[in-house]
Formats: sequence, C-alpha cells, structure tokens
Amino acid sequence: MPHLTIEYSANLDSNTDMAGLCRALHAAILATGLFELGAIRVRAVRCEDYAVADLLPENAFADLRMRIGAGRNAADKARAGEMIFAAAAAHFAPLFGTPHFALTLDISELDPVLSWKKNAIHPRLRAK
Repeated sequence: MPHLTIEYSANLDSNTDMAGLCRALHAAILATGLFELGAIRVRAVRCEDYAVADLLPENAFADLRMRIGAGRNAADKARAGEMIFAAAAAHFAPLFGTPHFALTLDISELDPVLSWKKNAIHPRLRAK
C-alpha cells in the first residue's frame, strides 16, 4: 500500500492526460517519504456513465481514493494528502477555470487484521 484509484468522468479524456496524471501522482506519493516504491499503485478508472450536479454535459469529476496500510501518524497522513491533492490540483488547474469540474481525495487506512498482501516486487526493489 498505498493504492490510489482515480475514478473520472469520461468527458475528461478529451482535455487531460490520465497517464501523465498517474505518473505525477506516483511521484507525489513517493515524495512523501512515507511509502515504499514497490508498494505504490496508481490507476485510473474511466466512468462512462455518470450524473454530476445539474446534469450539464460539460460537468466533470475526478475522485481520488487512496488506501494505505496502518501505522502512520495523523500528521504524516495529512501531509501526504496535501502533497497528493496539490499534485492532482496542479494537473487539473486549467479545468478550475471553468465552473464544471470537481476534484476530491479521500485516504482510508486499512485494518491490518482485514488486509492480505503478497508482493513479489518488493524483494527485487529492495535488492537494488
């Protein structure tokens, strides 16, 4: 962990680079210093069907949800959230010039008793 999922309205495809956003958010997560490289996952999920606010077709959204493992203090989690949200807001800056875009970020901490993981990437990266 962390795993960051970006759910976004399909109408963003024509005016934003989702692959670039994934890379920028990956860099922001790594820059927090709180997470191991081999644990970071960023993915974008296009939402073809959606209804936003007053239903204008130009309304758009990006909803970022990050799941993290337990063990970080509240101040570190808040700092990470600020850094990640700032990277997302910078990416979407042109859209904030219109009255049709909404951006959200939520961070959820998983209960270690209810979270199972097996990662073959960690040993390779730790060996470097």
